[in-house]
Amino acid sequence: MLLKVKILNIDSGGKPFVFLNDKDADELNINASERVTVKAKKKITAIINISSTVEKGFLGVNEEVRKILSLKQNSKVDVDIAPFPKSLQFIRNKLSGKKLLYSEIHEIVQDLVDGNLNENEISAFVTALHIDKIDLDEATSLSMSMVDTGKTLCINKKIIIDKHSIGGVPGDKTTLLVVPIIASEGFTIPKTSSRAITSVAGTADRAEILMPIEFTTNKMLQILKKSNGCIVWGGAIELAPADDMFVKTEFSLHIDPLLLPSIMSKKKAVGATHLVVDIPTGRGAKMKTTGEADLLARDIIELGKRLGIHTHCIVTFGEQPIGNTVGPALEAKEALEVLMNQKHVPDLIDKACNIAGSMFELLGKKNGYLLAKKILESGKAEQKMREIIKTQGGNPNIIPEDIPIGKYSLVIRSEKSGQVLWMENRIIVEIGRAAGAPKDKGAGIVFNKKVGDPVEKGELLFTVYADQSYKIDRVKYILSSQVSLGIGKKSDMLIHTITESPIVERTFVIDR
Repeated sequence: MLLKVKILNIDSGGKPFVFLNDKDADELNINASERVTVKAKKKITAIINISSTVEKGFLGVNEEVRKILSLKQNSKVDVDIAPFPKSLQFIRNKLSGKKLLYSEIHEIVQDLVDGNLNENEISAFVTALHIDKIDLDEATSLSMSMVDTGKTLCINKKIIIDKHSIGGVPGDKTTLLVVPIIASEGFTIPKTSSRAITSVAGTADRAEILMPIEFTTNKMLQILKKSNGCIVWGGAIELAPADDMFVKTEFSLHIDPLLLPSIMSKKKAVGATHLVVDIPTGRGAKMKTTGEADLLARDIIELGKRLGIHTHCIVTFGEQPIGNTVGPALEAKEALEVLMNQKHVPDLIDKACNIAGSMFELLGKKNGYLLAKKILESGKAEQKMREIIKTQGGNPNIIPEDIPIGKYSLVIRSEKSGQVLWMENRIIVEIGRAAGAPKDKGAGIVFNKKVGDPVEKGELLFTVYADQSYKIDRVKYILSSQVSLGIGKKSDMLIHTITESPIVERTFVIDR
């Protein structure tokens, strides 16, 4: 069927969608959510939506379809029913509890990237992986398929080192310290990072305060050639694009069965030969116990072997925010202050030096922690970070005072004396997001007290910052019913009393 193009200026997040008038749909004998092929000079498969707002004889196209086929308003395209993807049978097999082969998984991933699967079909596959549990063979197949269906970074180096955290702890700005520490020793570290999905700030959100982060693969290679290190947004360079598509479905379902292939496919795509994975553990983190963390580490290391990546894991304390700040601008500012040796933030420095030290030791260096700390204290890491900032198009002379934070604030003081017994990461994240982070870069929290610190009645616990006053009211509402810091005596054993059936809110973290 020949139809005229109607450009709708709708961005569907990467998936090709088209819109048909109901009469044209009847003529094609097709229903909503089924597939059609759209042919101009090229041909693609797209998911159908039916709408009376599109005139008969026209095909409404979203931005993805317009760009792929280079379409113009009122140009003509040939539209026909597309055959059902072969991968649907493989998804059905997985729903029946069958183990999938590499070729079957690759077909599913390829159809996902090509836009041949609708939301329901992707959800069915992700749910099947969650219920039946993904084994290491399938994780390996998924990792390789996700790499093979996207771009890869061809860095002409024998050793390429990378780091990753499974997330779950707010304020984790360690990448802003680790990358320049590692790069300053001449090692190549191509750090691709994500924006926040469920957290207050992703590494890309923090880094963007200091420098541009969106580049093509060619530009990323140029940056690495000049500086050895970079911190860029992975979403702009199309490495393992299936991962981003899977993550959207996982987020909507609040499940994360693809954690392992998600991590490892991105590392394989940048050409990593060596990798250190940080597994934060404890109250409020993804991993609640060191036993859980060790089991995850075992699988990560084994998957690394299968993919040709020499992998180590470190289990870190995850029961409170890292450093004293949460929120993009506040975290970037704190990281810069530490790099400049203006502020001593013990837990941030210790964690960054442990990660960088493990990376050095993985590469054959001795006393990695001490080496990382020396580089940080000497100013060598700051010098390298400023070089990276300049190479990525930022201001290499930036100082902490140049970074604006939210103009509205809310001060929270302690209602009793004692010490900080615990901090609730989930509520801290909720407060930071209510204040406007990560969209509002200046929003976030500055902590004056952390776990173990003594507290006097009326003493300052933390300050919340926001760019807009009404968002401070949101924070007040959260704090009226939830406690983010537990204050008491060291000997206090009671956490809280439950008098009726509680609504339990579980932490769900999917930031990569």
